[in-house]
Amino acid sequence: MSPPKMLKGLLSFSSMTMVSRVLGLVRDQAINYAFGANASTDAFWVAFRIPNFLRRLFAEGSFSTAFVPVLTEVKETHPHADLENLVSRVSGTLGGILLVVTALGVIFAPQVALVFNPGSVRDPAKFGLIVDLLRLTFPFLLFVSLTALCGGVLNSFHRFALPALTPVILNLCMIAGALWLAPRLRVPILAMGWAVLAAGILQLLFQLPALRGLNLLTLPRWGWRHPGVRKVLRLMVPTLFGSSVAQINLLFDTVIASFLIAGSQTWLSQADRFLELPLGVFGVALGTVILPALSRHHVKTDREGFSRALDWGLRTTLLIAVPAMLGLLFLAKPLVATLFQHGKFSAFDTRMAALSVFGLSFGLPAFALVKVVLPAFYSRQDTVTPVRAGVASLVANMVFTACILVLLYHLWVPPELHRQGIWVALSTQPGLHLALGLASALAGYLNLWLLWRWLGKTGVYQQQPGWGPYLGRLLAACAAMSLGLWAGLHWWSPDFTQVGVGSRVGHLLVLVVGGMLVYAVTLLALGLRPRDLRER
Repeated sequence: MSPPKMLKGLLSFSSMTMVSRVLGLVRDQAINYAFGANASTDAFWVAFRIPNFLRRLFAEGSFSTAFVPVLTEVKETHPHADLENLVSRVSGTLGGILLVVTALGVIFAPQVALVFNPGSVRDPAKFGLIVDLLRLTFPFLLFVSLTALCGGVLNSFHRFALPALTPVILNLCMIAGALWLAPRLRVPILAMGWAVLAAGILQLLFQLPALRGLNLLTLPRWGWRHPGVRKVLRLMVPTLFGSSVAQINLLFDTVIASFLIAGSQTWLSQADRFLELPLGVFGVALGTVILPALSRHHVKTDREGFSRALDWGLRTTLLIAVPAMLGLLFLAKPLVATLFQHGKFSAFDTRMAALSVFGLSFGLPAFALVKVVLPAFYSRQDTVTPVRAGVASLVANMVFTACILVLLYHLWVPPELHRQGIWVALSTQPGLHLALGLASALAGYLNLWLLWRWLGKTGVYQQQPGWGPYLGRLLAACAAMSLGLWAGLHWWSPDFTQVGVGSRVGHLLVLVVGGMLVYAVTLLALGLRPRDLRER
């Protein structure tokens, strides 16, 4: 039987992920409406970001990229009983390790909070709230990691829809927590911690029937010495850095933002939400779909097929990521105002969150391309090279953050705040969080450049013909779209923070749909056809 087409898998994964990401926007709307951007909301985003970072490591990063190639190899070359034993041993070992990690996280929640949010020590109430929320959210790591294992098994059988739909449960639980449970609690924000905990349990239960359908729902067993488990762990440890540089940078940003004005954590979280839509729907989707295909080509030593699959992933990523970046750069303020400026989320919050969106979205093409380039290494079970690039990018992000923050400090902080001391100035002057987004974007491009350079040295990827005309059409279409958006914002659109909801929605729809139409029509006029998007 011939393997399913990658485009079909991409559409299946993307459509389900789109549902999850749209609900993610609704989720953030509900949180902003119920709580606004303040110290308590910052406390929740910090407490959620730590296990959520680990979720991305396992659900979308290191575990999947290490587990899927090993699982594919066993699936293609061994009987079903060996595959069943591998799943049993990996789930038992992973679950046992993460049970210990989760317990330690709950016990030492104050120390974890101190490491990742040192600035909150100045506010004992906020620090205590972070600790309470961490003890509710940290067990999410255990359940969502086992969910990732189920998703990895389903992906290896080219069943992409169900794993992509699973995060919908998290968003629904958090919406219910913000709108239904929060008004019923003495400390309303704790409702979000309970919602995250419930979501972790429900997501795992949601995947189990599909695993039973593959006859792979087995009792977890400890298997530290099992060769498949050792191989997964050996591949997984280095990829903790290589596949999640953007998320590690986000945690570093969390530490820096703890010293900035209240609300900075929330504004950064909103920016991350806007990037999650194109990254999750297309970047992560492409990486997830392309990894089993690249692994299969590598096992069969089909270098030509390997190059065609990777080439298709790169072209498809650029086709989406570049216009998405430009759209976010032009429409940051209209998007934030339309989606989030309701209830306790003010016009000032809109302007501050838009700064985060502007800075971080600059790196969107790099973040998306890295999701596609990394499987080219992981499918060949090369986990060392991505670590080298990831560590370099991580260090660079710290340097970029310091440099840009110093620059903005001297440009924006007035002399009277200078005289009160640097810590008072940092926690009082709005807008300095822009440095965090810009630095993460620059670090993303450095990570991509290093990976691309080292991929070229391996010789496993041969560039397919037609890149010159393809890039020419892409750049021309992006230029036309940018001109149209600029003209619409300059001559037609109102101040989105000052007009009513109906006017915001109407103007934003015209701008978004108009920009998409200009982009698509220009591509078609220059000769790009849907058949060109099929893998060759």
